[in-house]
Amino acid sequence: MDTMRDRFAPVVTRLLDEDPRVAVVLAEIGRDGFAEAERRHPDRVINVGIREQLLVGAGAGLALTGLRPVVHTFASFLVERPFEQVKLDLGHQDAGAVLVSAAASFDWPAGGYTHMAPGDVALLDTLDGWTVHVPGHPDEAEALLRHAVAAGDDKVYVRLSVQSNAGGRPVDGARFLTVREGGSGVVVAVGPVLDAVLDATEGLDVTVLYATTVRPFDAAALRRAAQTAGTDVVLVEPYLAGTSTAAANDALSDLPHRVLGLGVGRRELRRYGRVEEHVAAHGLDARSLRERIGGFLGRTGDRAVAGRV
Repeated sequence: MDTMRDRFAPVVTRLLDEDPRVAVVLAEIGRDGFAEAERRHPDRVINVGIREQLLVGAGAGLALTGLRPVVHTFASFLVERPFEQVKLDLGHQDAGAVLVSAAASFDWPAGGYTHMAPGDVALLDTLDGWTVHVPGHPDEAEALLRHAVAAGDDKVYVRLSVQSNAGGRPVDGARFLTVREGGSGVVVAVGPVLDAVLDATEGLDVTVLYATTVRPFDAAALRRAAQTAGTDVVLVEPYLAGTSTAAANDALSDLPHRVLGLGVGRRELRRYGRVEEHVAAHGLDARSLRERIGGFLGRTGDRAVAGRV
C-alpha cells in the first residue's frame, strides 16, 4: 500500500493542472515527486533549496499575490525551524497557505531528533486561526489535501505520516466520526492511532470517536458522546501527549469531567530504533493503551476480556 506522502505529490500535481491559483513551494525535500509538474508549471513549482525560513516566507509572498501555496517539507523543518515566519509572514499578515509535513513525530528514527516533531501541533496551537488535519490513511490524506487547498485563504496544516490505519474512513475536514458506542467513557483517537485504540478497547463499554481534523476541535461531537457515555474522556494523539486536553476541558467546562491525554512523551529517546519501538516506548501500542485506558476508566466497562492482555 502506498503511504500518505506517496499520495501527496500526484494529488497536488493534479491540483496544479486543474487550478491556476495553486502553487507549490519546496525546500529540496520532495522535489523529485514534482519533477514533471515543475516542467509543466515552472512558475508555480518553486524550490528554494535548504532554506526553511525562506520556504515559508516565499509561500506567504505567493499568498499575498492571490495564489494558493502548498508548502512542503519534514514537520521539524516546516513548523519548528521557521516558526517565526509561520507566526509573522503567514499569521501576522493574515496570509493563507497549506503547510503539508512529512516524518510526523518519529517516522524516520534513523534521522535522529532533528527529523522528529512531536510538538508541531502544540506549537501551532499557540497561534490563531489554524486548521489542523491529521489523516490516518492515504485515502483520508488525499481527501483532506483537496479540502485544504479548496479552503479559500485559510491557514491549514496537513500532517502526513508513514503510520497508517488498515483502511480509510469518510472524512469531511470538520467533524469527528463515531466509530464505536458505549456507556462508560469516551476515547478520542486521532489519525493513525485509531486501529491501536480499537484493538485496545475491544470488549470495553466505551464510545470511540475518530478525529482527523483536530483544529478546530469538534466540541459538539465530544459533548454528544458524553451525554450517553459519560464525561471520563481519554485523548490518544500521535504527537505530544496532552496537546488537546485544554480543548476537551473547554468542551466540557460546564460539566464535572476527567480528561486523560495520551501521546508522545516529552522524554527524548536517544537511540534510533524502529518506528514500532518508538510507538511502544511512548505507550501507544495496543497493549499499553489498554492498560492505561482501563486503569483510568477503572475497567468498569470491561466485558469478558479478562486475561487478554
